[in-house]
Formats: sequence, structure tokens, C-alpha cells
Amino acid sequence: MKITTWNVNGLRAVIGKGFHQWAQRDASDVFCLQEIKARPEQIEADLREIPGYQSFWNPAQRPGYSGVASFIRLDGVNVQYGIGVEEFDSEGRVIRMDLGQDVLLYNIYFPNGQRSHDRVDYKLAFYKTLLNQCALLHAQGKQIIITGDFNTAHNDIDLANPKQNAKTSGFLPEERVWIDTYLENGFTDAYRKLYPERVEYTWWTYISNARQRNVGWRLDYYLVSDDFMPRVKDVVIQTDVYGSDHCPVSLIWE
Repeated sequence: MKITTWNVNGLRAVIGKGFHQWAQRDASDVFCLQEIKARPEQIEADLREIPGYQSFWNPAQRPGYSGVASFIRLDGVNVQYGIGVEEFDSEGRVIRMDLGQDVLLYNIYFPNGQRSHDRVDYKLAFYKTLLNQCALLHAQGKQIIITGDFNTAHNDIDLANPKQNAKTSGFLPEERVWIDTYLENGFTDAYRKLYPERVEYTWWTYISNARQRNVGWRLDYYLVSDDFMPRVKDVVIQTDVYGSDHCPVSLIWE
């Protein structure tokens, strides 16, 4: 099975850049999109779907902001929207899908702490609330895949200029420690487990030709339950796919 996550930074924009043609070539079983910045009715009917897939949307209440959407080829999927806390759920950040065999897939657009750090506390509270929910699910015997834009680079290897960004939201110690906390509580960073020394990024600022110079950050992850990790065959960062300031990342598992 193949899952692909992509922060599209505006679904309407990426549709105009060949999104549907790419999706058909990619042929993932599940697409998890973040920062869609649109409601389905704002997109032409023949463009809001991927042929052959069911679609599930969780847009933010605020127009043109945040939002996630998932597209899946499986039938009869049980879907949950949000994490049960209004201050987070109003921003359209989470879709959870039950893939069967006790496997749950979270498509998440984690909060951005902002350049001013105004939203760092909000972001950390989101991390905590989600982990508490996952702990209950782990206790029930569920295996969990969390994917999406985590808006945090975990370690120095995960961004091009760690020293220069030590006080930048996305690489603050109090943000990074939450990735450690997940890894200490039943989760594995699937990409880093498979490729402990590899340097690849998933996001590049539009400023100063950062992508052409590969001055980027790894912000898009698959955190999977420890006992799910043996089923993971590969994690592929699709750096050759353009259309957003992020690139797609795929998880292949059996």
C-alpha cells in the first residue's frame, strides 16, 4: 500500500499546475493533502475529485486558511474529523481514517508557531492533545500512522542552516522536544529509521531561490507506531515534484 502526503499550499493553485495528472501518475492508494485553503464547493465539480477515489474534506472555518483533504481508493472507510477540541478543530487540521486491521491514518496540518512566536503555545498544546489521544488508541491495540506537515524540523540534519534558525519557530527547542516525546511514547520516525544519515528536505522558502540551492527543511513526516514499523518498506521524498513550497512524501508498506 502506498500513502502520499503533500502540503499543497492552496489546492486551487496546485490544480492549475497539473495536480490531477500527477496524482494519476503517482497512483497512491491514499493522498493526504494539507493547507488546502479551500472548501470543496469553491472548486469546479470535475476538479474537486480524483477519479477512482473517495474524497474527505475538513476545511477551516476561516476562508482561505489551513484545511486538510484525504483521497482514498478503499471503500467503506470510517472517517473522523478533528481531535475533539474546538480551538483546534475549527482550523480544519485533522482527518483520521480507519484503514482496517486496527490501522489508523492521521492526515494532519500541525500549527505553525509563526515568525513572531505568537502561536507556539497553541502549537505545543496541539502536539500534547494529539499524543494523549494516540496513547489511548495504542492502549486499545491500534497501530497508528501520523502524516502531514509537522511544521517542525527535528534535528540539525533536518534543515540546511540549524545554527541560523535556532530561534526560529519550527526549530525551537520546545518544539523539537515534542518530536522526541512522540518517539519516546510508541512512535518511530519512519524516514529517519530507514535513512539515519540521509539529508533530504521537504520544504523550501520561496525566497532567494532556496529550492534551486536546496536550502530547505524536512517538515513532512511519517511517525508510525513502533510495532507498525516492520511493515514499512520505504519512505520516498519526491523532490522532483513541484507546484508547492513543499514536495510530496510517500510511505510504502505491506
